[in-house]
Amino acid sequence: MHIQIEPHTLLRANERGASEEEIIETINNGKILAAKLNRNAKFKVFDFKQFRNGKFYEQKRLEVFYLIENNEIVTVTVYVFFGKFES
Repeated sequence: MHIQIEPHTLLRANERGASEEEIIETINNGKILAAKLNRNAKFKVFDFKQFRNGKFYEQKRLEVFYLIENNEIVTVTVYVFFGKFES
């Protein structure tokens, strides 16, 4: 299924520390997450091992929210959390 990443999603991803490639990877290979308002969501944990805003983080977790319209995935937004997450 084709993935349409909306400009709003890319803007928020950039601000929050995620890339377009990570959004696509999360949609394609992430785990299902509960979502409201007829939206779908998936999450994926990535190794990070870098500093962000002066603090070192082992991992980051992306949560991508999207709709399926006309056999196409259309992103709504992305959230990014930094820390150490359980497998």
